[in-house]
Amino acid sequence: MAVKVPNSGKEAGVLMRCDQCSMSLPGGCTFRGICGKDPDLNSLQEALIYGIKGTAAYYYHAYELGYKDDEIGFFLSKALYSTLTNVNFDKNRFLELILENGRIHLKAMELLDKAYTETYGNPEPVKVPTGTEEGHGILVTGHTYRALYELLKQIREMGLEDQIRVYTHSEMLPAHSYPEFRKFKSLYGNWGGSWVYQRKEFTEFPGAILGTSNCVQQPPKSYADRMFTTDIAGLEGVPHLENDYEPLIKRALETPKMEKRDDGYIVTGFHHTNVLPLMDKLIELINEGKIRHVFVIGGCDVPNPKMSYYEKLTAMVPEDAIILSAACGKFRYNRRDYGEIEGIPRFMDFGQCNNVYSIIQIAGALAKELDVGLNELPVSIVLSWMEQKAIGILYSLLYLGIKGIYIGPKAPEFFTPNVFETLRKKFDLRLISEPEEDLKRMLNSTTAVSEDSPLLD
Repeated sequence: MAVKVPNSGKEAGVLMRCDQCSMSLPGGCTFRGICGKDPDLNSLQEALIYGIKGTAAYYYHAYELGYKDDEIGFFLSKALYSTLTNVNFDKNRFLELILENGRIHLKAMELLDKAYTETYGNPEPVKVPTGTEEGHGILVTGHTYRALYELLKQIREMGLEDQIRVYTHSEMLPAHSYPEFRKFKSLYGNWGGSWVYQRKEFTEFPGAILGTSNCVQQPPKSYADRMFTTDIAGLEGVPHLENDYEPLIKRALETPKMEKRDDGYIVTGFHHTNVLPLMDKLIELINEGKIRHVFVIGGCDVPNPKMSYYEKLTAMVPEDAIILSAACGKFRYNRRDYGEIEGIPRFMDFGQCNNVYSIIQIAGALAKELDVGLNELPVSIVLSWMEQKAIGILYSLLYLGIKGIYIGPKAPEFFTPNVFETLRKKFDLRLISEPEEDLKRMLNSTTAVSEDSPLLD
């Protein structure tokens, strides 16, 4: 890996801050470590650490459902160990570890998909109400399906299914598409959008609230007395529950009843098990020119003005193109009616961020079956990122040999200019610019996939 170290730390600015060992200078080493670490090596180490944080999140959710994989666990240990002081100063090997992280991250998403489908059934497209039903309310946010399932079960066991309505928030929305969840009468609809608007939406929700994983924020007084956490989530001064949700249920019964209010619906539940059977039809429409392009537009929502890019881009996508999406950024554009192309929905929501695994399965099928070369796939990938799970997904796409990916709303700060430039050259990694310019470029170009890509296995 060709990484050029700046000639002068003072001229380049502060490119690192390392304080992980006793040799660190006061305030941390900022231009070069006492151990000999330079800013680009530090950048690669941090990039690896952030990637395995994302992998750990998916592996955790699979593990809590009883699904384990020794290779994933070993790699997490190996990757962390490699970043200890005086272990590895080889930048090329760290780039290899980052790509290996991509492989392991893909394996973790596959394992989690297996855990979810074998536990709750294969997802099916479903219309989820965004209004309210009469009764006391509980709002569940985060990513942990196990916690939602246990809550619904306890409501049933307490004989309260006619009194309490449970609503999903943000990344919990796709739970409605799993058959095992639809068996519960108390699960009704979805409230609000992504975590970005959480404080406003939770203040407006009159019932009790449960945070199950990341994407929770410290609550203001407006709902602090109605907030609970469980599983991996925790908030200062907020009651934490472990498998017993009776305090949450009782608090919900103390809150005002919600009235019935119709407010449309959101469609979710697309998955490779229900889209791959449509592949012959999809290939036919692409070959006939009736579907000109496939856009993969998804990722995290972020409180950044540049996120308007994704709202504008999805609105501008031509009617002879389809959009595959996942994760919470979609709440900026998933309420539109995109219509269909001869029975193929123009907008497909695959669910949580980990459900990018399903989109990858579909991309692999397209790469194998389309009558075009690997440098001519009519696909564009546009990602938004906020945290480490999205970084792990990016590494998986790079591991798969996919080039020309657009990322936003900004470049990761943990990449030094040298490291980002190396990734840009090696993988044609692109930052978003203006939606009009990028869309024109996407429609007039194609996505390249390396000939040895695991997508083709």
